[in-house]
Amino acid sequence: MNTSTIRRALHACCFTLLASATAQAAEPIPIEDFARVPAIQSVSMSSDGKNLVAIVASPGSDYQETALATWKLDDLGAGSTITPSGDRMKFVGASALKADKVFVLARQEWTGQLGGCGEGKTTGATKTFVYKAYLTDTAQGDFNDAFADNTRTLGISQQTQRCLEIAGTASLVHALPLDPERVIVSQLNELTLSANYYLYNLRTDKKELLFKAGGRSSPGLFDPRTGELLTRTQIESAGPNDYEQQILIRNQETGEFEEHETLTKKITERYTIDIVGKDDASGKFYVLTDLFSDRVEARMYDPRTRKFDDEPLAAHPEFSISRLILGTQPSNFNRVLGFVVDGPQPKAVYVDPSMKAIQDALEQAYPGQSIGISGYNDDLSRVLFSASSAQHPPSYHILVDKKQDIALGSARPWIDPSRIGQQKWVSYTARDGRKIPALLDLPVGWKQGDPALPAIVQPHGGPWSRDHGGWDRSGWVPFLTSRGYAVLRPQYRGSTGLGRDLWIAGDSQWGLAMQDDNDDGAKWLVSQGVADPERIAIFGYSYGGFAASAAVVRDDSPYQCAIAGAPVTDLGRLGTSWSDNRLQRILQADTVKGMDPMLNTDNAQLPVLLYVGDRDVRTPSFHARGFYDAVREKVPARFELIPDMPHSMPWYPRHHQKTLSVIEKYLSEECGPGGL
Repeated sequence: MNTSTIRRALHACCFTLLASATAQAAEPIPIEDFARVPAIQSVSMSSDGKNLVAIVASPGSDYQETALATWKLDDLGAGSTITPSGDRMKFVGASALKADKVFVLARQEWTGQLGGCGEGKTTGATKTFVYKAYLTDTAQGDFNDAFADNTRTLGISQQTQRCLEIAGTASLVHALPLDPERVIVSQLNELTLSANYYLYNLRTDKKELLFKAGGRSSPGLFDPRTGELLTRTQIESAGPNDYEQQILIRNQETGEFEEHETLTKKITERYTIDIVGKDDASGKFYVLTDLFSDRVEARMYDPRTRKFDDEPLAAHPEFSISRLILGTQPSNFNRVLGFVVDGPQPKAVYVDPSMKAIQDALEQAYPGQSIGISGYNDDLSRVLFSASSAQHPPSYHILVDKKQDIALGSARPWIDPSRIGQQKWVSYTARDGRKIPALLDLPVGWKQGDPALPAIVQPHGGPWSRDHGGWDRSGWVPFLTSRGYAVLRPQYRGSTGLGRDLWIAGDSQWGLAMQDDNDDGAKWLVSQGVADPERIAIFGYSYGGFAASAAVVRDDSPYQCAIAGAPVTDLGRLGTSWSDNRLQRILQADTVKGMDPMLNTDNAQLPVLLYVGDRDVRTPSFHARGFYDAVREKVPARFELIPDMPHSMPWYPRHHQKTLSVIEKYLSEECGPGGL
């Protein structure tokens, strides 16, 4: 692979979020426009280039229900085959497979004692959702449990069987694009409750064991041609309260797995070492790692010399490399076609001439929008792509013969892009000198020098995550900007994906320095003439809800009110209950320290709205309700429990309708003196 070609492509790519703001004021976008089920989503092309699959709004449901849709790529004019969701089980995702098969994910509400099963098992939750994976064909005749082992293991109790139903037992791991019939799947062993990995034949349902995982052993990279396991990880104790992650690589001569000390690190060091592929010519592995830089780079690692190459394969001075784009068709299989830079929006940079030409042409056809190529056939006569921006919901298209653009549809065709304003990637200096990156969204037509705006500081959830620019799937940002608010989304310390230093700087700083970063963002908005200092609110969900709750009880918060969606408010009760992964709990628990809002409710100073779904098992309602009960005699406070709403999207249309209506009314009528 020519690394200089990759570097040239890197310098040519642009990371500025551009949008044209119109001079005229826009009418608020109706809540219904965000509440409806997307017209089309979860679009994919089968690896053999024969079929398309998507989740669409069910015909006749007025965009209230979902349906499964399939198309034949060689006969798009014939239309699609559509199966609506059932009365209880609703389609939420789908993927086109080879051999005319379709993988479908659905869910339904479930109420009862969890009995130690799944997320929420330690908090006494009794209301959740059951997710089911199905296999069907493109004709959608029968829907069968995906990759299910229909043999009943003797000695399994009814409680364990229920547990497996709630948690799910099978999943798709690798598509093996060149194999005409087989994929790699995982199935939960009913006796050990650990995953087994198999080669699974989509036509015959026969399977072949590849790997048995254990409590501390998990698979890494599978050979994309044969399915052979090439690497695996092993977790071993590294002293009191610490572990190391060992990466073992199969010796091609002996067939044995050998530990590579170069790749072994303590998990508390939190280095990224992700083996994502293997170069056919040299036998070297492609590794995404931040061992050599604060940002993740793509490097090549030689398993024989046990050394990395001196220079990165792909790197960027500001942002991490989040993915290598490897060929999936016979003519380009396993070749590096490009890479993705994890900038304000993920940006695909192609070094393969054919793919680069297509990407460049599509970017010219959709100026100002992000282009995502997600599928293609071997001769590139059929290319599936999406186009989106902060103003444009994702639209999905097939490029035919490199010249004809066939539109499959937009997720929200009723949204008028001219009613959504400009989005910028910015940074500001926190009080201790640290640079904090952020996304700033503005109402249509606002320009520097105009009267200052009401503003919302919106910290993201996680906190080990980050925001990306482009279309906001939650709808919160365009909902607010179309109502005249500026929205700042700080990538506070503790955020991931923007450098290891920023990530680790958030350790044990909940409600402290992490919160300072949000407050300093509000002050920066004022200093830039964007925000009116008397008209600023903080609104967050999940960890962002914690940040909003923390603002209520901190001195000198720069906000008029707080909105806490699905918040964590009680760090003592949070404990280590947020993950089923024991090592993740051990690792993250040591970082979840700082100012506990529930221990500081006597200092409540801001009006607050708290809301949460009654099927939220990640941040159960006792967090929001307990905080509300503790502060309602001290500050104006509201609490809303949303029926049947889970923690994470997708939400029902009525959930969007209810929460956005409550937020709109609260900001306009109840936030601080006279509303925001």
